[in-house]
Amino acid sequence: MKTEKILKSAVAAAAAISLAGCGSSGSQGAAESVDAQEEFGCSTINVYNWGEYVGEDVIANFEKAYNAKVNYDMFDSNENMYTRLLGGSSYDVLVPSDYMIERLLKEDLLQPLDKDALTNIGNLDPEVVEMQKVYDPDLAYSVPYFRGSVGFVYNKNNISEAELEEKGWNILLEEKLKDKVFMYDSQRDSFMVAFKALGYSMNTDKDEEIQAAYDWLKKVHDTVHPAYVTDEVIDAMAYPNANDAKDIAVVYSGDAAYILSINEDMAYFEPKEGTNIWSDGMVIPKNAGCPALANAFINYNLEYEAAYDNSITVGYTSSNLQVKNDIATGDYDGINAYLPRSGYDKDEVFRYNDVLVQKLSDLWNKVKID
Repeated sequence: MKTEKILKSAVAAAAAISLAGCGSSGSQGAAESVDAQEEFGCSTINVYNWGEYVGEDVIANFEKAYNAKVNYDMFDSNENMYTRLLGGSSYDVLVPSDYMIERLLKEDLLQPLDKDALTNIGNLDPEVVEMQKVYDPDLAYSVPYFRGSVGFVYNKNNISEAELEEKGWNILLEEKLKDKVFMYDSQRDSFMVAFKALGYSMNTDKDEEIQAAYDWLKKVHDTVHPAYVTDEVIDAMAYPNANDAKDIAVVYSGDAAYILSINEDMAYFEPKEGTNIWSDGMVIPKNAGCPALANAFINYNLEYEAAYDNSITVGYTSSNLQVKNDIATGDYDGINAYLPRSGYDKDEVFRYNDVLVQKLSDLWNKVKID
């Protein structure tokens, strides 16, 4: 769902290969080389994914295993991906977020997956499968890729966990944090924070609740003067500059996992008022030029070795159950951001609502005006 930094070196990816050989039960990858042209009648696929959202060796290994070519393009938002798709661009595999997959389904822009080709689907974590079933009940059109949440990364030397437990999202209204806050320059994420701080559903479409959320965000803007950022928040919190260090940032869990792995002064916290839990999934557009090879690519990403490489490189929670468990107790042991909170009744998944999106877009621009 988000542009990421490389978390681990090629040594870690190589470790995945070793682990795969001794513990990938149920995984059926491309054990022998396949000639894609002979097998599928085509040998090139176009993949459109988030920036730096794939393992170091996944693309090269897939190309070698299938004697195929992967043209890999990157987007920085679901909306930009959607615009390009509507503009006629042809892709074989997309990796949108949950609410965007819901939109693509409603607009009949996806084709069903070939379940017979997805021999590794049994490797999926039931928890993320249930999240995706909210909008694709039978996983007929989408397969989970990563999951995550939104929370705070904070400097433990300047903010206590007890204070966060007490104040939750409303800590962003504390005057002592003036010029010490990073917020995502994202209407969805920022309004989610406001809705949750006020006790509302982040999928509300009630005008009075939307107005109250706008007022809350405007108060945050006027009180703490947050820096509105995107990917730069990652390095800024991992390697703080003494002249411009921040005490707290609203971040995605994968970003947090990277930050915590670098900077021992930082911790991750999900407020008690609830947050956004999300999943990104692999889908095949209706205008795909090589859907059979696209299904093979999706299946390949579900096997242990590829899923491990993806997750250890990017930092988000793998949809492969065994990979998730191995990383959580291995490289990410003690880093709570790798395993976002689950089963909490105040956490929600975004649902697609085009009217709400437009309202929030207009108001978000007004929030940032001094």
